[in-house]
Amino acid sequence: MQQKFRMFLYIIRPIGIRVKICDYVNQNTAHSRGIDLSERTVLEMSVITKAGLLALAAVLLLPSAQTTQAAQPEPLIVIVQKRQDAQERTLRVLRDGSVEEAALDTYLAQVVLSEMPASFAPEALKAQAVAARTFACRQTAGGKHENADVCAQSACCQACLTVEDLRARYEDGFEAAWDKALAAVRETQNEVLTYEGALIDAVYFSCSGGSTEDAAAVWGTDVPYLRAVESPGEQDAAKYESRVCVTAETFTETLRALDASVQLSGDPGGWVQSVTRTPGGGVDTLTAGDRSFSGVQLRKAFGLNSTRFTLLYEDGAFSFDVLGYGHRVGMSQYGADAIARLGFDYKTILRFYYRGASIESMQTNFKRQSRTGNAPSPQAGESA
Repeated sequence: MQQKFRMFLYIIRPIGIRVKICDYVNQNTAHSRGIDLSERTVLEMSVITKAGLLALAAVLLLPSAQTTQAAQPEPLIVIVQKRQDAQERTLRVLRDGSVEEAALDTYLAQVVLSEMPASFAPEALKAQAVAARTFACRQTAGGKHENADVCAQSACCQACLTVEDLRARYEDGFEAAWDKALAAVRETQNEVLTYEGALIDAVYFSCSGGSTEDAAAVWGTDVPYLRAVESPGEQDAAKYESRVCVTAETFTETLRALDASVQLSGDPGGWVQSVTRTPGGGVDTLTAGDRSFSGVQLRKAFGLNSTRFTLLYEDGAFSFDVLGYGHRVGMSQYGADAIARLGFDYKTILRFYYRGASIESMQTNFKRQSRTGNAPSPQAGESA
């Protein structure tokens, strides 16, 4: 059903100020002069600020004697403030130990700018908005926090910087960035991702290094819509490639912290006995010193950007050459941008990374579904 709005028109004419309330605005009003204010800006104004602006505009538009004699069209300023009659959807956000209620659209715009650069293509930002909305709605239905729907921490839920922090990040480009993020949210209004009638775990991450990963390879639980897919075009990502080097002594200490029974002696070049790979090209298991270690274990223990790595011993040190950044399950943010720049829309992006998922309205009554195994937050602090 289409939402109804009430329009508050502040109309300034040379003889004074008149306020009119109506339910419809004729967009083709002739001889009008508008002040370009976003709805957000107007809503944030205090009553005194609005009154001052109106009074100033009235003074500036008072015609001179010559203008009056020339019988010019009467100048007109119209400021439109929209107020939604229906209650706006909100959610509770835990931030720095306090719970605050936020409008869903505002929260999502903050998440989009916190998780993805505003310089990304509009269709990539829309894909991010739908993924973030899906996560928020799933958490609202039953999440991690007792007195809040989500928190603002990327290591737990989704990153959600305050407007002040976003202003500091984007500086003079904040207004343009905010408008771009808010457009992505509103142009995907109410859209969420589902699978067989339930909201999906819309996990995402920065870049895959060429291929995403099966959920089962990372969290041990098979999820039909989280499959390994090729994800080319991510080479512009700052952390597409990385290297970590450790001495043989550090390598030994780290593996023994994981398994004290590991046997590492003799030539370090022979310590690594075998490596198996996941469907997405990550390390599934690595056998060293007659003990097996998972790629997930090694990534955490050695501080690697992802599990997609090769390990070499040369010049007295072990070198991990790593591709990608993040858990590599679900949507690659840099991959989404690459696909968008090829001309594909956000729905194509989402269906590419979340195989078999549907895009529906969040007005639907969805089935309850448990969270994906031991899956962390959508990106666990590893966003673009």
